[in-house]
Amino acid sequence: MPKGIFQVPSPKNCPVKSYAPGSPEKTALKAALKAAKNKEVDIPMVINGKNVRTGNLKSLHPPHEIKHTLGHYHHGDGKHVEAAIQAALKAKEGWEAMPWEHRAAIFLKAAELIDGPYRAKLNAATMLGQSKTAYQAEIDSACELIDFLRFNVHYMTQMYAIQPASTSAIWNRTEYRALEGFVLAITPFNFTAIAGNLPACPAMMGNTIVWKPSNTQIYSAAVIMEIFKEAGLPPGVINMVFADGPATGKVAFAHPDLAGLHFTGSTKTFQFMWKTIGENISKYRSYPRIVGETGGKDYVLAHSSADPDQVVTALVRGAFEYQGQKCSAASRAYIPSNLWKSIKKKMLKELESIKMGTVEDFRNFVSAVIDEKSYDNITAYISKAKRDKSATIIAGGNYSKKEGYFIEPTVIEVKDPMYRTMCEEIFGPVLSIYVYDSKKFDQTCDILGNTSPYALTGAIFAKDRTVIAQATEKLRHTAGNFYINDKPTGAVVNQQPFGGGRGSGTNDKAGSMWNLIRWTSPRSIKENLVPPTDYRYEFLNEE
Repeated sequence: MPKGIFQVPSPKNCPVKSYAPGSPEKTALKAALKAAKNKEVDIPMVINGKNVRTGNLKSLHPPHEIKHTLGHYHHGDGKHVEAAIQAALKAKEGWEAMPWEHRAAIFLKAAELIDGPYRAKLNAATMLGQSKTAYQAEIDSACELIDFLRFNVHYMTQMYAIQPASTSAIWNRTEYRALEGFVLAITPFNFTAIAGNLPACPAMMGNTIVWKPSNTQIYSAAVIMEIFKEAGLPPGVINMVFADGPATGKVAFAHPDLAGLHFTGSTKTFQFMWKTIGENISKYRSYPRIVGETGGKDYVLAHSSADPDQVVTALVRGAFEYQGQKCSAASRAYIPSNLWKSIKKKMLKELESIKMGTVEDFRNFVSAVIDEKSYDNITAYISKAKRDKSATIIAGGNYSKKEGYFIEPTVIEVKDPMYRTMCEEIFGPVLSIYVYDSKKFDQTCDILGNTSPYALTGAIFAKDRTVIAQATEKLRHTAGNFYINDKPTGAVVNQQPFGGGRGSGTNDKAGSMWNLIRWTSPRSIKENLVPPTDYRYEFLNEE
């Protein structure tokens, strides 16, 4: 077996392709979209490296074209979760024992596959299955997932290099062991990159995984699994199951070998899972690691010194890219009275120019929300706002699910900063704006900080540096990712590690070493090179 201190390829953030007219990437993507639309796929679960079909088929449809069928997946149940756990435990010893450079090579190869032959296929699957535009898919399922894989390998080597001090007679070492048991990864619909990263980063550290993707992301999840297998991932290391959440939790959270939970999703679901793990704590072989990124009620706060054009761009992009279905999407804004007239005028003009429709038409800026349940929840907020005297819809407000789950980008101006759409997570293309007295910036900061239970992302716009410094300090705990003169979305791996506190999660920062370290159980090793041969210490001797 080769020995050495190996240096991995130096990672750089993957460049975002432009998809300009006539570009090779646009031609390839359109061909991939056409190919995907022309066939119905059959998607099995993958347990112990084998395709598992149940015959209990569930159909998959583009949210923007619900009459079209992309394919079907095989729905599973608790016994498939149990089989996945057993496969993970069976694969554990061999996978953990595999030299780290070989584990690293698998995920580096996966990144190269996405960067090359699979880029168009994975982006097309994300566009069709999750209604992302070409650009939103590119920054997600291509660039961010590639970055996660490459930088996580880099972080792994950095971690392994962190070693304790030794003396002339004592050699001290730290071994970064995998956790003892299996890790359950539960992933969301809105980011293909998150769906790939949540099972991959614990696996990279020697853990074996049971992966439950969101039902509304299965179409692209199947491509991720295909890529992992093509990259050489051994059977049983990552097992993909399509069981309902309650069925998955009932089996996994009662299992004594549960070693960790890696989750992105709703706050209520995460809290329920944490509670369940707590109630079962005496059953486990060890204390499970719990890592979660959950809800958000992300804000934009403009000061009276802010540039109105910059604020408008941040609001339109931050609130309505990917239909507001980003954990970090701008959902509430606080605008000073001295700027409101100019901001409102330009924002309404910009919103009028936005085109909405299928993602296959590259001229559309927004498409459909993910499913009917989400559509009904979002439109209920809009419908209520239409009836409330304390709220005024100043843009959008229309919706239809005849062809797909389409909701216009909607802006609600509220009189009360504690109005429900300023406080509650909506997760859709709805932006609520409170216009405050420009002389009451400090008081508005206090209101902002006490409005929502979440603390994921937030942005401050101002030219006055004193104000920026004061707001950065005053709003310290309101956001795990804080932006100055920029929209609150678009965190980049290795540049803005992502995660929030309060009701938004454990803030373990995906896209950094701090997340990977959670999937290890360090062992301190002391080796005495010259062991003593006499129990007596010097102090025992008399003068």
